Amino acid sequence: MSSSSSSRTAKPELARLANLLGAWSLAVSDRVTAAAAVAAGRGGQAPAALVALEQFAEGSTIEQLSGVLDLTHSATVRLVDRLVADGHVARRRRPGDGRAVALRLTASGRAAARRVTDARAEAVRASLRGLSDSQRRTLTAMAERLTTDLVGLRLEERAAGTAPAGGWMCRLCDFEACGRPADRCPAAARARSAVGA
Repeated sequence: MSSSSSSRTAKPELARLANLLGAWSLAVSDRVTAAAAVAAGRGGQAPAALVALEQFAEGSTIEQLSGVLDLTHSATVRLVDRLVADGHVARRRRPGDGRAVALRLTASGRAAARRVTDARAEAVRASLRGLSDSQRRTLTAMAERLTTDLVGLRLEERAAGTAPAGGWMCRLCDFEACGRPADRCPAAARARSAVGA
């Protein structure tokens, strides 16, 4: 018997949960990716770049945005070039540093970022429509816990010298919906606790 077969039969209920959650998360990710690309008018990392710049990365450099999106420097430069050509992003010199360029959203960039955030929310909400209010409250508590645990895992990976795949978890987040301004974001709380530890 192979090790993968034995791991599935050792805890069949956990294997089933992992499979169901994996299938659900992939399907939701596909819906979010498609909706965000339509809303941004461009696919790839463009929707995440717009939302990140609107939510928390306004004034970032190419290098900083590259880290948020988990892209190479050259790929980030090409992405920013396309967003500038679309009229969504403007490059500005950083005060005090003539070489560094700060990235700023234009009015159309802010509108595109809001469309992406709204499209992402609707893509996920549609997958939750069959749940009762009670089930949604239960799922919210579980999602908070899973998010906290996933941030912890990502922090462990960074400490071990392995970079988590995909860039920052919150690169497509709606901070208002998450509760971040009210200090209710489970990802931010877990990251803060690690810094304070």
